[in-house]
Amino acid sequence: MKNTFVLLLMIFMFVSCAEDPRPKPSAFLSMEYPAPEYGLVDNNCPYIFEKNKLAEIAKARGANNCWLNLEYELLRGTIFITYQPVNNNLDSLLRDAQKLPLQHTIKADVIEGDVYVNPSRDTYGMFYEVSGDAASQAQFYLTDSVNHFMTGSVYFRAQPNYDSILPAAAYLKNDIRHLMETVKWKENK
Repeated sequence: MKNTFVLLLMIFMFVSCAEDPRPKPSAFLSMEYPAPEYGLVDNNCPYIFEKNKLAEIAKARGANNCWLNLEYELLRGTIFITYQPVNNNLDSLLRDAQKLPLQHTIKADVIEGDVYVNPSRDTYGMFYEVSGDAASQAQFYLTDSVNHFMTGSVYFRAQPNYDSILPAAAYLKNDIRHLMETVKWKENK
């Protein structure tokens, strides 16, 4: 009996000399997308802008002819763009555009708004970056304050799991910023 105890004790000591298990470090998916190449979009609307050539333009169903969807099949995401003329209703258009990001406060960790001003192109607005498991990761609006009002938002065809869509969301946020910087109202050409 004593020999069995000593034998078990020795086996236990040899087995327990292995390395301590350690948790694996956090990591993100390593997704690489092609470098963006931009081209001008002029589609018989009162505005023009540059879009990433990776995106395909689709007209929004049943909507105004100047409402567009920029479909990113590789990223399984879409930038939805709406346009409305300003007809003494700028206050209500601004109020509606500013409410859109707030609809995501339930799932969002943080919503940050950056003021956008480009007097040389007569464009003014806001860019909203949404962090967390919200349905939309970025939204914006642009206006000239007199005639034009444009909004845009990013949505993915996937469960809004922030860690999983982070690389694609970052890519599309850069495209939205480029789009905003290149919008030009046609009568201001």
